[in-house]
Amino acid sequence: MIPVIALVGRPNVGKSTLFNRLTRTRDAIVAEFAGLTRDRQYGKGAMGDFSYIVVDTGGITGDDVDGIEEPMADQAHQAIGEADLVLFLVDAKGGRTSADEDIAKTLRIDERPVMLIANKIDGQNPDYVSGEFANLGFGDPFMISASNGHGVRGMVDEGIATHMPQLYNGEVNRGEELFNEATGIKIAVIGRPNVGKSTLVNRMLGEERVVVFDEAGTTRDSIYIPYERNGKNYTIIDTAGVRRRGKVHQKVEKFSIIKTLAAIDDAHVVILMVDGSEGLVDQDLHLLGHVLEAGRALVIAVNKWDGTSTMQKDKVRAELDRRLTFIDFAETHFISALHGSGVGKLYGSIHQAHESATRKLKTSVLNEVLEKALQEHQPPMVNGRRVKLRYVHIGGHNPPILVIHGNQTSSIPNSYRRFLEHRFMRALKLKGTPVRIQFKSSENPFDGKKTSKKEKLTKGQIGAKQRKINHLSNEKKKEQRGQDKKAKNVQKDRKNSKNRR
Repeated sequence: MIPVIALVGRPNVGKSTLFNRLTRTRDAIVAEFAGLTRDRQYGKGAMGDFSYIVVDTGGITGDDVDGIEEPMADQAHQAIGEADLVLFLVDAKGGRTSADEDIAKTLRIDERPVMLIANKIDGQNPDYVSGEFANLGFGDPFMISASNGHGVRGMVDEGIATHMPQLYNGEVNRGEELFNEATGIKIAVIGRPNVGKSTLVNRMLGEERVVVFDEAGTTRDSIYIPYERNGKNYTIIDTAGVRRRGKVHQKVEKFSIIKTLAAIDDAHVVILMVDGSEGLVDQDLHLLGHVLEAGRALVIAVNKWDGTSTMQKDKVRAELDRRLTFIDFAETHFISALHGSGVGKLYGSIHQAHESATRKLKTSVLNEVLEKALQEHQPPMVNGRRVKLRYVHIGGHNPPILVIHGNQTSSIPNSYRRFLEHRFMRALKLKGTPVRIQFKSSENPFDGKKTSKKEKLTKGQIGAKQRKINHLSNEKKKEQRGQDKKAKNVQKDRKNSKNRR
């Protein structure tokens, strides 16, 4: 079994920085920003022959009776309950605070193994720091600087290593259950802030796994959560909401948007969430453009449908029909993530979209479809010549890439490309995924090549060439002498004939 190590502490003590150090990744967003981390983030680390799971948590302030601090504190307490070893981080520069004492009290009641870690030790007096935090009841702290790595290796070798045998021999560790590599269909949930992405993620998981709060921008990182449903593996990705570029000012939000766009590229299927109470807005179309550019399979979910008036529902339906005609391949579902209505039906469209995006297509079938499409509508004329499309084959999956060979294909207009895309999607019954068509022209191997300079001949080649020239010259002279002799005989015969007369 793999032990679980939870990182807890008040905000901005360096938990995410230490998480990245222990996992040797950059999965957790790090910034000089208190309360940046809100959801539990799992990562896998290794030390010698030992491996372990690290859980990054949001900061516990002690003022968690209301506001967003309450669900953040719940996430941290869940991580403590899952952990076999707790790393309690304190700020050596900021000193001991009442929040540190409250956390220490909670950890003492829980009776789990705890290591006290004093971070940001650079420039501090170790003796003073050790004395200041001794009253927390966890012994002398390990002095580290997570930002530059000072003391981290010693903390692992002298601290965590001493707990490893007990953790591996214990019966409570559940690392393999809590952390699995991303498997199965990767589903990214994207949308504008406050459209209900985290609520949908929790509903699909069946537990309060990510923080949900009635405030735009609650989620700041892309959280990968593997799970199983009806014997099938999935990995759902909760992403940060993406606002219009003009409204993005904080660097933290820019990093969140980058992580969201990276999650789109990494996913197999993307669920684009639209707020049913507001309808389709321009930002939804911008996000849709990112999905289409990445070529990902797509499912559209219109959320908050249960609380929408009949007039608004009709307006939203009409708007979707009018503005999304170019993605008629995507299924649209009207759901309520809060109450769960319509959520279960998303899986049917997810499976269909993933199957279409990864289906193996036979070359013979593709060429039959191309032949019928050419019979129905020939390519346009270019410079007085008809564009000829000869054959097609598969060039990739997710999305399906069809490579069509022919001549003058660089001059084919986009309208004809779209015609072929729709024909292939309809004939092959592809649902939920776009189709990309690439044209390749047959090129003249000598086109654009300059005549090479005469190469230097060897002495033998020069002699052979001269002999050939001499031979041709002699043959030409013989032929000329034969013609002259023949002409001379003809003249002689004419002269003799004239004399006889």
